[in-house]
Amino acid sequence: MLEINTKSNASLLQQVQNKQESLFEKLASGKRVNSAADDSAAQQIIDRLTSQTTGLRQAYNNAYDGVSLAQVAEGGLSGISDGVNRIRELSIQAGNGILSDSDRQALQKEVSQIQQEITDTIDRTEFAGKPLLSAEGEINFQVGANAGQNISVATSDVASSLNDILNVDISTAQGASDALEVADNAVETVGQARADLGATQNQFESAARNLANTEVNVAAAKGRIQDTDYAQATSEQAANDVLGQASLSVQAQANQQRGQVLALLS
Repeated sequence: MLEINTKSNASLLQQVQNKQESLFEKLASGKRVNSAADDSAAQQIIDRLTSQTTGLRQAYNNAYDGVSLAQVAEGGLSGISDGVNRIRELSIQAGNGILSDSDRQALQKEVSQIQQEITDTIDRTEFAGKPLLSAEGEINFQVGANAGQNISVATSDVASSLNDILNVDISTAQGASDALEVADNAVETVGQARADLGATQNQFESAARNLANTEVNVAAAKGRIQDTDYAQATSEQAANDVLGQASLSVQAQANQQRGQVLALLS
């Protein structure tokens, strides 16, 4: 009978030790669930929330890559807009009847320089090696943790759209008159492209804000499941200490009694 009680108490002591180790791990790591052994159902939920959080964070980065792309394209269009407006201004100046052909040729020289600058800007405006103003296309950004949550940026062949303004010649009175209408059309084309980009940039920024908020909420939900309740864990640890001390006392008494019995039998 004494042997059975001793084994039973040893088993209890092992349970107390295992519980104590588990509590130490929870307090040290700050996590209530460190593995599936702690709570298998909770661990499955935590794994899913971890996957979602990782996806949300990458989608957030993607969204701001989209913002950066839109800003680069807008920077290029802004420079083109300045050039187009200057050509328009020079076209109006060339329409002055008191100017000679040589005067208009001098103005045309500046127009030609601006036309080259516009062409260079179109060719140089790219993002991560992708042309933004020199080719028709579409660049897609995944801006959500799930499939189908994306924003597309349409790239355009601005050179083709601005072909007329890139070939105007204001060295004659008629050329200056024709150039004014061409410049007006170019201003409209560039303005519309900038408006479209602005709307797309707003989409990306809105998506990024929503992703950040969602990530905070998902992380909070994960924390409620995973994180250690320090007050509860500390209380359990104190209770477990008491149980451990009691078990040790019982074990000591059992050993003492067994020793006495053996002494009597010897």
